[in-house]
Amino acid sequence: MSITPHDERFMAAAIRLSRWHLGRTATNPSVGCLIVKDGVIVGRAVTALGGRPHAETQALAEAGALARGATAYVTLEPCSHHGKTPPCAEALIAYGVARVVVSVTDPDPRVSGRGVAMLREAGIEVDAGVLEAEGRQSLAAYLTRQTKNRPYVTLKLAVSADGMIGRQGAGQVAITGPEARAQVQALRAETDSILVGIGTAIADDPLLTVRSPGLESQSPIRIVLDPSLALPLTSRLVGTAREVPVIVVTSEEGSLSQAEGDIASTEMESRRATLEAAGVEVVHCNPYHPEVLLPALATRGISSLLVEGGAKTARLFLAAGLVDRIQLYQAPVVIGEGGIESPLDATDIPSGFAHTGTLMFGGDRLDEYERGLRCSPE
Repeated sequence: MSITPHDERFMAAAIRLSRWHLGRTATNPSVGCLIVKDGVIVGRAVTALGGRPHAETQALAEAGALARGATAYVTLEPCSHHGKTPPCAEALIAYGVARVVVSVTDPDPRVSGRGVAMLREAGIEVDAGVLEAEGRQSLAAYLTRQTKNRPYVTLKLAVSADGMIGRQGAGQVAITGPEARAQVQALRAETDSILVGIGTAIADDPLLTVRSPGLESQSPIRIVLDPSLALPLTSRLVGTAREVPVIVVTSEEGSLSQAEGDIASTEMESRRATLEAAGVEVVHCNPYHPEVLLPALATRGISSLLVEGGAKTARLFLAAGLVDRIQLYQAPVVIGEGGIESPLDATDIPSGFAHTGTLMFGGDRLDEYERGLRCSPE
């Protein structure tokens, strides 16, 4: 059967549904599934919080007997392997679904193509690649961790009219207005982790949590690049580490350079022990080599990372070619003397990024740029 506008309409709805639980399904992707019979949705679901149960089994259970002869729209190829739960492909077969429409095939080697093959062997018609670009965008974090062994990295910058991201010695400076800041809170809520450098952590004393009403429980893991373990015990990050996880990435043991102060190992050990006693996790991994750090985060099941500051940290990830998406907020406010120059503006976006859209939040403009997702390791 050829793809119809109805197929695209239902898949678009499944993709929108899949975004409900972004950042909240542990190592599993947030997948949307609709069961449609005679043009009517009879079952719908998104991967449950924590990653189980999967979207297909929930949607099938809601549809019940109406699933027989129906069409299932799934944003990611149904799993075919026995893990902690039976394969979703088996469930679709058992319920008697007549057709399955898939947006994105799963790069997981345990699944890749096998789910589609299992369905076809059971006599179920399968069409794949429907709204694939949109599906890949919604699954970007999962696909990146699967194919590149690292989290999907978003760099967020808020830049003043005179090209600054802050002011020296002023702590946090409000550049964007409340509408844009609310949008950033929503971005944090669908991201696994958020990262800043130690300079930002000390100068701004940020919380890096989600503070939008009703979304507080969706705060990401907070990560600080801190080669000398300089994060103050009085900081708000340390003070809330038992409520929302904090990871401090410090230099590998025995690798501190003269420029970093040659902190004695006994003093470093004392700082590490004190931070850990406060609930902070200390990880020894060169903080200035993101090509090493990102795979280490992926092994912890972190699929998405939001880089929020500051200028040095942004340049670090850009120089390494490890930014997948740029969110560039431009505000009419002027910082003036003592401003910290932005590492990026709309006139010097790195090659390889495509402009994917512009939105206005009050007087602030958001431009988004994205690299194309590739299916092979870097």
